Amino acid sequence: MMNILIVDDSRFSQKVTSGLIKQFIPDAVQHFADDGLEGLEKYKEIKPDFMIIDLLMPKLRGQDLIEEVKKIDIDAKIIVLSADVQHKVREVIDKMGVLTFINKPLNEEKAKTIANLIRNDAQ
Repeated sequence: MMNILIVDDSRFSQKVTSGLIKQFIPDAVQHFADDGLEGLEKYKEIKPDFMIIDLLMPKLRGQDLIEEVKKIDIDAKIIVLSADVQHKVREVIDKMGVLTFINKPLNEEKAKTIANLIRNDAQ
């Protein structure tokens, strides 16, 4: 059973991400967190196989969440899904060992990319 934790402060984004991922990985169990702090708590509790993280969130920014999760498990599998496309931000995030950085808005094509990445990595 594969667990995916979606961390995004927008419920709308959570629904969109969840729906699109479900199309391509119907058997995955999805969990949600509304901010970085809740994301960190849920990570510790669930130990998900994959995390999909937004960068711009209250309480704990996505970047800080990634740092905290990587302290717990350097091999944590993290996909960044964000509207923050600043070049500097992207460079920093890429160096943090995330699987990929996908720009919002998420669409079917981008969701398929994420699903393929998850499937290939899970094997």
